[in-house]
Amino acid sequence: MNEIELSQYGKASSVPSPVNRMMADFACDFRDDIDINLGVGYVNEKTIPGQQIQEALGEVLSKPNRYRQALNYGGARGSDNLVASIRRYLVKNSVGNLSETELAEYEILVGGNGATSLLESVAYVIPEGVVVTADPMYYIYTDFLERRGFKLLAIPEDDEGIRVDVLEKKLADLGSQANKIRFFYIVTINNPSCSILSNDRRRRLIDVAWKLSQRLDRKIPVILDRAYEDLVHDPNLSPLQSGLLHDPGSIVYEVGTLSKVLAPALRIGYMVGRGGAFLHAMVQRTSDAGFSAPLITQEVSSWLLDHHIRTQLENVRAGYRQKAQAVRAWLDESLGDEFETLSGGRAGFYFYLTFRDVETHESSPFFRYLTRTTGHEQIDGPTHAKKPRVIYVPGEHCVHSQGDLAQVGKRQLRISYGFEELDGIKKAIRLMREAIEYARKA
Repeated sequence: MNEIELSQYGKASSVPSPVNRMMADFACDFRDDIDINLGVGYVNEKTIPGQQIQEALGEVLSKPNRYRQALNYGGARGSDNLVASIRRYLVKNSVGNLSETELAEYEILVGGNGATSLLESVAYVIPEGVVVTADPMYYIYTDFLERRGFKLLAIPEDDEGIRVDVLEKKLADLGSQANKIRFFYIVTINNPSCSILSNDRRRRLIDVAWKLSQRLDRKIPVILDRAYEDLVHDPNLSPLQSGLLHDPGSIVYEVGTLSKVLAPALRIGYMVGRGGAFLHAMVQRTSDAGFSAPLITQEVSSWLLDHHIRTQLENVRAGYRQKAQAVRAWLDESLGDEFETLSGGRAGFYFYLTFRDVETHESSPFFRYLTRTTGHEQIDGPTHAKKPRVIYVPGEHCVHSQGDLAQVGKRQLRISYGFEELDGIKKAIRLMREAIEYARKA
């Protein structure tokens, strides 16, 4: 008998993505306090305000007049309390330099399951075509886009983010094929590279999208994923401006999250943008996928934003700043003579390295040494007691396979300093030094 018939998306999804497979293989026998995971993008456990979340839950359940039916279903647009709290949060904390008056012109909707659910919804309510994104790219979402049937136009970045000059040239080269472009997707503090989209580059990018919209006689939305903007911890970095301030055609939509500053398990992501058919479709998509985000976590998040967020932001940023400075010093000390470029360490919790001549992909000696899969017991350790292993995200998974960086990506890697404590990260960097020496002899 034939197997269950799958859609094109189903067929593509029946095979795990490279990163999904790699992380699952490693996690199945991960050993706490022995193996070191610099690949997972988890936030640091010490930044999650467990006591305050417990207090918030009590407050929400004890005030049913304010937090109505908090254990029941919610509406697809999001809790009125949470939406109001997000508005206050964005204004009071100068997020994007939006004033209360400016923000009042825009709608806010809450996703069904974090920011990822909103990004997924975009790919369902917009027809298949070409998506413009930066290279290196947010590999988890772009892999999903390709499984959904979208094609990627991946544009290399520099220290200020996506290179608009290269984008303009590639759009010109497309000619009439530019009509296939459906939307722009940019992580403003890029994952994996943590390059920061500057205010000037932000304006120029939106201008290019608006001119393209006029040329095609239809709006091309610019989805700005600002997942890490709340985690800017470099005091010397100029305040980042919201793309909504530079949007003459109402094509900009910003996606934010509370996962990085409160707790991922709350699953709160939100979108800010002009009302209209697109946002209406996004709301319906949330309803179709499960009515709403769990109302109890929305109300808990509302209370936390109203009562605890300023102190929380200060603590989280200070913690990641300390870790970033320590990790950067160790990288310079142990690997400084080996990398060609290094970005990150100013916001979020990633560093992205490009080695001069050492390859980092899954079949490379460097990778096999760190995952203890060389086949040599003196290096790997015995099967029942492998030596400490280190996981990272190889750059080959972060760049477009047909893009300008396909070859360079084989010498790149992303490491996270978010989840692991400093002692573990320091040990991992020492092991990377050993892996380089092994790779040279292999």
